[in-house]
Amino acid sequence: MVNQELKKRALHRAKIIRGQLDGLISAIDKEEYCTKLLEQSLSIQRSLKSLDAFLLENHLRTHVRHQMSKKNEVEKAIKELVNIFTLSIK
Repeated sequence: MVNQELKKRALHRAKIIRGQLDGLISAIDKEEYCTKLLEQSLSIQRSLKSLDAFLLENHLRTHVRHQMSKKNEVEKAIKELVNIFTLSIK
């Protein structure tokens, strides 16, 4: 149950993040100034949070919507979301 357009957008975002990470690795290797490294790292973290929000929205709109319509899958959906929330606040 994967929407191909959403998959395409998620892959695009993940590839951008990979490029950002490659840039950070290169900057560390070149021993660039610490604040520049921190700025790049924080930018990557913001990008990851944005990707997380996109993936969560997709999950809610597709899988959770489907699970909530099936009485025997409601508890599974709740457990999955609680697990994701728990991971996000650690």
